[in-house]
Amino acid sequence: MAKQPNIVLMGVDSLLATHMSCYGYHRLTTPHIDRFAEGATLFEKTYSAHIPTTSAYASMLTGLDTFSTQVVALRHQGPLREEVKTLAEILRESNYDTTCVGFGGPSARGFDTYLEYSGWGPDESGRSPKAENLNKTTLPELNRLIDQSDEKPFFLFLRHMDPHSPYLPPAPYERTFYHGDECDPSNKSMEPVMAFKPFCDYFASWMPEGITDKDYVIAQYDGAIAYMDACIQTLFNALETRGVLDETIVVINGDHGETLYDHECWFDHHGIYDVTLHVPLIIRYPGRVPAGKRVAGYNQHKDLVPTLLELADIDSGIEFDGQSLMPLVNGDIASYDSEFYITECTWMRKHGWRTPEWKLIVALEPDFHFKPAVELYNLIQDPDENNNLAETHPDIVNVLETRMKNWIHQREQETGLTNPIMTQGDWHGQKGVGPFKTSEQAYNTMHIGNPGQAARLQAKSRDE
Repeated sequence: MAKQPNIVLMGVDSLLATHMSCYGYHRLTTPHIDRFAEGATLFEKTYSAHIPTTSAYASMLTGLDTFSTQVVALRHQGPLREEVKTLAEILRESNYDTTCVGFGGPSARGFDTYLEYSGWGPDESGRSPKAENLNKTTLPELNRLIDQSDEKPFFLFLRHMDPHSPYLPPAPYERTFYHGDECDPSNKSMEPVMAFKPFCDYFASWMPEGITDKDYVIAQYDGAIAYMDACIQTLFNALETRGVLDETIVVINGDHGETLYDHECWFDHHGIYDVTLHVPLIIRYPGRVPAGKRVAGYNQHKDLVPTLLELADIDSGIEFDGQSLMPLVNGDIASYDSEFYITECTWMRKHGWRTPEWKLIVALEPDFHFKPAVELYNLIQDPDENNNLAETHPDIVNVLETRMKNWIHQREQETGLTNPIMTQGDWHGQKGVGPFKTSEQAYNTMHIGNPGQAARLQAKSRDE
């Protein structure tokens, strides 16, 4: 019997596909990943249907959608359903040695080894070498896994925290994409950002004092991507030097994107606009996955686990919600579902329906951005989703809402479970408050103070 492949899955938090040079970004942010992609298959239309981190990884690591996992909110209450098997649990049953670096939460269940690293606030220099911290933790463990890989293949899951905020890449990356005065008094672009009460204290804790230029912050985000890209090359080199790169399935996948200066969702990843939904996916496995291929068809996080199991020749006996991507890769199928249900339960509770032409967003309670209850965008004429057509096209709203409701009903019937976005209670972390009644209430209730508080929010994304 042929040796089973090792699997290295790099989950990158808050990575905008459209800010990667291999996805067409005008800045050279990912030269090492670009080169990696030349020997791999790149998926152009991978979507994170369930925002944010907690629900996204739940789909990425189980092959299931939010109805099956029942994970939909950042602050998920309780563990993952016992009936659900994670990728780590499936691979352990197939004699894999499994290690998780830097990730907790409901879908992190089932790894043999858990390692942590400092992935949030700044060091004594005021910068945040997150990816280097990850490498220092990962490389000894990677060598251990490789040493015993003749007896046991390994599954290594890495959660990269660049370019998640705070965007504090070390030198020289903090100035690589910016030449100017970030505190120019004539620039007013940061005024609405720093006036946004729920986030302004958090921003002030890591952005330069007196900052006025939004482009500086965007350049920090891009610098964090470039810094991470350089550090990821260290991991590629380690696999290559040890002679296991070509017998290892290596995956780069984002959990969600990032809203930078978009939609007034300042420098975060909430909202179900495409900057948050569209994520990178690149898979390298010579001999089974073509080199230099780009796949244009639609796919989602739920398709990753079935793909990895097919490539590893493992029959789990599980009926996944997702499908293996290999028929797309091989050209047997042009695309998977091009219209699909989307949810967001981070700082707002919304759901919607996305087609290649239209995006419907329906608020399930008032949000702290004072946005309208219904949003409709024509993604062909208005790909950046700036022109809300809900009032002028009520017929299209009605058609899309009907499709969405039919899909929800279908999935509830198939799973025997309710739609979890409807049962979140105190999803915002304010016990006993329940759904917000007004945007003013949401604006005055939701708040994040500093990177430490942000880290605790994610670390405690469920009740222990």
